[in-house]
Amino acid sequence: MTALLFLDVDGPLLPFGATRQQLPGGYPVFGDTDENPLMARIDPALGPRLRSLSCELVWATTWISDANAYIAPWLGLPELPVVDWPDPPVEDGTRGLHWKTPGLVEWAAGRPFAWVDDEITEVDRAWVESHHPGRHLLHRVEAWRGLTVADFTALDTWLRHHTD
Repeated sequence: MTALLFLDVDGPLLPFGATRQQLPGGYPVFGDTDENPLMARIDPALGPRLRSLSCELVWATTWISDANAYIAPWLGLPELPVVDWPDPPVEDGTRGLHWKTPGLVEWAAGRPFAWVDDEITEVDRAWVESHHPGRHLLHRVEAWRGLTVADFTALDTWLRHHTD
């Protein structure tokens, strides 16, 4: 069974929150976009890297369908499925649980999945461990740096060794 890769935008693809010590000179700019100037901070080289992973990519972002309208074309990705978040997100009462976590587990419906986000915590890991019967990887990315070669290596390794 092909694994899902739930992909957040803000942080993993669109870095933010860096200090001058972390990124001297500021964020790199990869182009010019009139519609959304933030798009120019997303490295188009991430698209081929994402496509090379052996998984089904799914947007797991508050950008919802805008991710397909703006980000997918910028990265050279096809239109991807989008997790439809409840409005307002359902709280299960677990203190510190990210609001996305229950929705992603429900969306996966037992399938193996990896989740890439900058807000994943140990609370999320424990919750998924006790609520998801399938294999899973919750991969936290530094928001100020975004996805790196090391992140792609970790994802590729997990996908090759931990999915059917």
